[in-house]
Amino acid sequence: QVQLVESGGGLVQAGGSLRLSCAASGRTFSYMYAMGWFRQAPGKEREFVVTISWSGDTIYYADSVKGRFTISIDNAKNTVYLQMSSLKSEDTAVYYCAMRFGSVTSRYTEYNYWGQGTQVTVSS
Repeated sequence: QVQLVESGGGLVQAGGSLRLSCAASGRTFSYMYAMGWFRQAPGKEREFVVTISWSGDTIYYADSVKGRFTISIDNAKNTVYLQMSSLKSEDTAVYYCAMRFGSVTSRYTEYNYWGQGTQVTVSS
């Protein structure tokens, strides 16, 4: 079993920055895996934000965050980070970290493990 714990959410003004962290624990990570960030705003479906391979070699961003968000992974700490800059009000959502054993994908249904979510609120 895998546990994912997100942190770093909060309230920020438009144009500001936040860094989210997702620490993974539990099952050993000796297999190829992928991490992803998704978000869900009230009344909306869960939306893909970004995904990264365990090696960090493969990264895909949603068009809506490309150029503003940066994902990175620290395998030694089993932690993935999401640096969010130039935040907009439309970035307001609960952000979820997810993990799957396999290659990267933007489909949230293909992720097996999820964190509890962290709220990001951008005020305009």
